[in-house]
Amino acid sequence: MPVVLLTPEELFHKPAKCVDMLREANFEIEYPTEPTLARGLCSEQETIEQLSVCDAVIAGGEWFTKDILAALPRLRVIVRMGVGYDRVDVVAASERGIPVTITPNSNFDAVAEHTFALIFSVAKSVVNFDRSMRAGQWQRELTSPLRKHTLGIFGLGRIGRAVAVRASAMGMKVIATEKYPDDTFVQRHAIQLVDLDVLLAESDYLSVHCPLNEETEGMFNKDLFAKMKPRSVFINTARGKIHVEADLIKALSNGHLRAAGLDVFEEEPPVANNPLFEMDNVVVTPHIGGEDTLSVERMGIEAAECIIKLHNGEWPAGAALNDELRDGWKWRR
Repeated sequence: MPVVLLTPEELFHKPAKCVDMLREANFEIEYPTEPTLARGLCSEQETIEQLSVCDAVIAGGEWFTKDILAALPRLRVIVRMGVGYDRVDVVAASERGIPVTITPNSNFDAVAEHTFALIFSVAKSVVNFDRSMRAGQWQRELTSPLRKHTLGIFGLGRIGRAVAVRASAMGMKVIATEKYPDDTFVQRHAIQLVDLDVLLAESDYLSVHCPLNEETEGMFNKDLFAKMKPRSVFINTARGKIHVEADLIKALSNGHLRAAGLDVFEEEPPVANNPLFEMDNVVVTPHIGGEDTLSVERMGIEAAECIIKLHNGEWPAGAALNDELRDGWKWRR
């Protein structure tokens, strides 16, 4: 009986439809003995030991490097619960004949909602008001409207499009930078496509929704922050390494940027004395944007469907990252 290891902590020992699906398909379910494996903090050897028990894995944020994959001869399938896969060496997985899939249809609405949770927290000073009232104060200051203001979206994929729809419904002007836009969607929602310089210069709120790769790592640095509209707001719910934290801190400290809302950080979890945590114009959350009760359930189902399809000889079209393995791939070597 093939074994599926479930590493995301939100799936641990809770009633889950994905577990029922896999068991009904005659898979055995295992959980890591190190519960924080999916945070990516285990050593290489610890990661190998935890993953060596399974034929397939529903993965969180653990690392799948070339060396780790080479030490896992039993592993046949990696399903990343979510859409980010920067911790998986997809090329190395392909070389070993291991399909890597994501769950692209399940959590984009959750991320879009969380993006606006951060935007609202900044615009309406929710956190600062809460703190002052708990301290016995009654400080009433004017807050910032969203309507009639411009939201710039860097990356108009599923998440970016979900953010755009919500922004339009609130009376915001939406502009976006996207290499491969969905022209029908753009026209339907009256989104203005612009180049990066225009996006930076005109956005009152700039929200990042692109993958982390060689092109985007460290992209939002001092040069781009300097080009952003004075007193604008930077929002990142994508990946922390897309922005340079030290440069963001400087832009916030000198007043060029009014505020930031961050769900992601260069290092996760960040150190306790991160200067961002001392800044009243920053709202932070622990990389939770894509995970609410509904999205976790749906991601689990989509992940289970990928594993079951592959075991049954059906390729998970639209979810696999290495389609070059499609022809002739079999569960058993």
